[in-house]
Formats: sequence, C-alpha cells, structure tokens
Amino acid sequence: MKTTGNTILITGGGTGIGLALAGVLLKEGNQVLICGRRKEVLDAARRKLPKLNTLQCDVANTAGRQSLLDWATRGFPDLNILVNNAGIQRQIDFRKGAEDLRAGEDEITVNLLGPVHLTALFIPHLMRQESAAIVNVSSGLGFIPLAIMPVYCATKAAIHSFSLSLRHQLRDTSVRVFEVIPPTVDTNLDRGARQGRGQAERGIPPEEVATATLKGLAEDEYELAIGQAQWLRRGSREDLDQIFQRMNSH
Repeated sequence: MKTTGNTILITGGGTGIGLALAGVLLKEGNQVLICGRRKEVLDAARRKLPKLNTLQCDVANTAGRQSLLDWATRGFPDLNILVNNAGIQRQIDFRKGAEDLRAGEDEITVNLLGPVHLTALFIPHLMRQESAAIVNVSSGLGFIPLAIMPVYCATKAAIHSFSLSLRHQLRDTSVRVFEVIPPTVDTNLDRGARQGRGQAERGIPPEEVATATLKGLAEDEYELAIGQAQWLRRGSREDLDQIFQRMNSH
C-alpha cells in the first residue's frame, strides 16, 4: 500500500504509539487526524506536530464515535485509512469478585466495542475510496496472555480474531485490513502494570513501533508482529491459518 498522500485518522493519537505513528506519517506526506478525550493532551500533540488535525471526543461511547465519523468524513472526504489505536490496560484480580472490575474504566468497551463499532461506521466511506485500509492495533498479549491483565489480553485476542474475519469479508473491496501487534512498549499504557509486576525492562520506544508499522504498510504485511510479539505469536500457533482458510473457503 502507498504510504504517502493518504488521509489518516488515528484514535488515541495524542500520546504513545498513536502520536509516534502520527509523526512518521506526517513526515511521509500524509494528512493526519487524531482524536482523544483530553484537550490538554491534544493541544500538546499539536504543539509538537503543528500539522495535526485534532478532535476532542470519547470513542468509548456511541455519541463520541458518531461525532468522530461526522467530523472526519465531512471535513476530510478523502479519508482513506482508519487506525484503531485507542486502548486502556488494567490489572484485575478476579479473586476479589467484581471489586477490581468495577474500579476503573471498562476495557471491553474501550478496547473492543469501540474499534468494532468505529469500523462498522467507517467502512461504507472507506469502500468508496480507490485505496483504503483499516489498521487495528492489538498486542502480543492477545496471543499469549499475561494473567494479571486478563480482560486486556482477552480484548486484544478478540481484536486479532476480528481482524482475521474482517480481512476475509473485505477481500474483494478496496479496503485492506492490517493488524499491528506490538510487544511491551515504553508508554503510559503499561507503566503501572510493569511496576506492579516488578518488571525493570521498559519496552521498546513507540517510535520503533511506528517505523515498523510504516514499513509493514508499504510491504502489505497484513499481520505485523513487532519485536518480542513475533515470538508470542509463533508460540500460540500450529495450523491456525490453514484451518481458518478451510473454515472460510465458501
């Protein structure tokens, strides 16, 4: 896929992988839109990357997703790439019953329902473009889970499964479906969890993920496992791809 001259929307683009990806895509000559919940984060991102287009919205709720669709497609009709990047990560101990589960944001809504609904909303627009893509950011932990983050890992496994099915459904359209599978990345998303499990290793820089993603798009690498995530993906598989093709051959 061409990596220049696109109009690209990145959810959760104000920090971490999303902001790093916005930076490399702008350098390649793309128009980049980002959204996020916090105005101060978006303002800081725009100070760093003045060419960014930003919208404050919450993709965790239906109204926020609809407002994002309206803003992006009306203001930027050439939009041809959606990057589902927004996500949260929590440690949840189910031995406490529902206590931990209720104590923070809903990972299922943010990490899974949000991207699925946004994808459904944007697909009609994307299919009208000559060349288009959906990029879903999952995780190596979607292949082999880390038990202290059970819901996060489950949502990322679901994003992987969703990407497989979506890629198959859209195979005869102009819309390509990419899955980016990062390892541990040095962002705010994972810092609390790393501290909780006593992990000293900080993870790779988000810029490394962004650069690898750009290369993967250019080479049509539809399932892009980065760094240690390659090992996690290999370790989870036997004949999954062949079985999937047989199941979906009609």
